[in-house]
Amino acid sequence: MRPGPAAAVEIVDVAARDGLQSDPTAVSTAGKVELIARLVDAGVRRLEAASFVNPKRVPQMADAEAVMAALPRSDDVTYIGLVMNRRGLDRALAAGVDEINAVVVCSDTFCERNQGTTTAGAVSLWEELAEGARAGGISAGVTLSAAFGCPYEGHVPVERLAAVAAEVVRSNPAEIAIADSIGVAVPQDVTERVAAVREAVGDGVRLRAHFHNTRNTGYANALAAVDAGVEVLDASLGGIGGCPFAPNATGNIATEDLVYLLDRTGVDTGVSLEALCESVLWLEEILDHPVPGYLSKAGGFPGGTAA
Repeated sequence: MRPGPAAAVEIVDVAARDGLQSDPTAVSTAGKVELIARLVDAGVRRLEAASFVNPKRVPQMADAEAVMAALPRSDDVTYIGLVMNRRGLDRALAAGVDEINAVVVCSDTFCERNQGTTTAGAVSLWEELAEGARAGGISAGVTLSAAFGCPYEGHVPVERLAAVAAEVVRSNPAEIAIADSIGVAVPQDVTERVAAVREAVGDGVRLRAHFHNTRNTGYANALAAVDAGVEVLDASLGGIGGCPFAPNATGNIATEDLVYLLDRTGVDTGVSLEALCESVLWLEEILDHPVPGYLSKAGGFPGGTAA
């Protein structure tokens, strides 16, 4: 049965990981910790804090352990670590992450370029990571990357996405995220693919959506996901980040723009728009360049929320 539109949405801010990992400005450990602390103060309760990957490949994430050690801790705040292999999992567990997120790319070519294996190989690795995370006492979620399109193969059939989802669900993920990694989706794609994934994995698995705004459809796609019953959305403060493999990528959907959209639509997020906008101005200063998001430039609407 297709669920109705979500009345409340959990925002997972990914700025400290996905947002910073390919930014040209090297951000200090203290800067990353302040970024995360600002988001927590604004009401964000789940955040991608770091990725535990080879620092030679992703220099911005070389201080993952130092960031985790310095973060403010609270029982109601969850810090997510991205892991790509067993070594990354061991590092994440030692660093004290609250949950891990693994990635399975839905096209073989992109998966081989990104992870050095086929999609089937990535599914096997996910199974190992999920088991290891649970043995370590934390939950594991998985992102289905290139769920709408691949920069190398083009269109990814919906049947392919559903088949990959049916494979990863066998390892009992706490959550499955559907990612438009290169920003090609439109709302009807979201509706169709959320339904296909839900049918493949069953109603008991929480779905999450991750949209890039490369072609300026990310916010429409987010609303389509909410309408399809998705209760968790990724966003990045200021809209920073985006897939480095996507030509002319312009970033993730911005947390503050998304919160404004959801607030005005009557969907509760529990996040302070004013605090987010103040932090965007701070973020532009430490990055020394403008961010893609719009809301911090225009300001909120005095009429408040639609509700």
